[in-house]
Amino acid sequence: MAIPCTHFISGEKSAIENGILIGSPTSTKSILTQDELKKIAAYKAVEFVESGMVIGLGTGSTACHAVERIGELLRHGKLHNIIGIPTSKKTQEQAMSCGIPLSDLNSHPIVDIAIDGADEVDPQMNLVKGRGGSLLREKMIESATKKFVVIVDESKMVDYIGGSGLAMPVEVVPFCWKFSAERLRMLFEDKGCVVKLRRSFGNGGNGEVEDDAYVTDNGNYIVDLYFKEDIGDLSVASDAILRLPGVVEHGMFLGMATTVIVAGELGISIKNK
Repeated sequence: MAIPCTHFISGEKSAIENGILIGSPTSTKSILTQDELKKIAAYKAVEFVESGMVIGLGTGSTACHAVERIGELLRHGKLHNIIGIPTSKKTQEQAMSCGIPLSDLNSHPIVDIAIDGADEVDPQMNLVKGRGGSLLREKMIESATKKFVVIVDESKMVDYIGGSGLAMPVEVVPFCWKFSAERLRMLFEDKGCVVKLRRSFGNGGNGEVEDDAYVTDNGNYIVDLYFKEDIGDLSVASDAILRLPGVVEHGMFLGMATTVIVAGELGISIKNK
C-alpha cells in the first residue's frame, strides 16, 4: 500500500540515506511505498548501534533493511567489532552474506541492542510478532537485550492487540496439534476467536493436514489466532496460553520494547518507554 509523503527539495540528502524525513516541503507530493517507509525506520534504528556492540538481528521485511545497513556500515569502516545474534535461519543467511560476524546467546547471554519489526504495536508499546514464523527465537533474544528497538511503518499501529484482525501466532508442538488448537480456541471463545493451522507458504494445500503445515526453525507448528473483540488483560491472556501443554510460545511481546520507531506520511516518530 502506497502512503503519501511530502516531497523534499533537491539538494537534500535522501530520506533513505539518512533514515529520517528531512528538508523543507514543497508543494509537490510524492509517494513512498510501504517498503520505503520500512527502510526509513530501519535506517533510523541503526543509528542506535555503536562499535563493539552485540546486536540482536531481527527477522522480516522491515528488519532485513536494518541487517543490510549494519553490513554496509561495517564494510565502510563506520562500525567495528560488531557481533550479531540472528533470530532465524533466514536472518543468519542474510547476515553472513552481509559480512556480519555472528554468535549466539550461549556465548553472549547479554545483548546490547536488538532491532526488529512488529506486526502490531498498541499504545502501550505491546507487540504482536511472529507472522513471519520466528517468534520463539525472537522472544528469546529480545528478552535478553538491554535495548529493544522496534521498527514499523504506521500501518502496524493498532488501538489494541489483535486490532488489525490479522493473526496472533502461537507456536505449538506437532504432537496432537489439533487438540492444542481447540484448547486455544476455547480460551478465547467469548472473543469470537478463530484458530487456523498455518500452512506452508506457497503450498496449495488446505492447511488441515500435517504434510501441509508450516514448520518453524525449531521443528514446531504455528496456529494463528484471529480475534473479533479485544481480549482484555494481556498478561492474563499470556499466562493462560502458556499454561496449556503443547504450547511452546505465543506472539505477544508484552512490555519488552524500549523504543518504537514509526515511519509515516508526516515523517519519523519515536516513542521511548
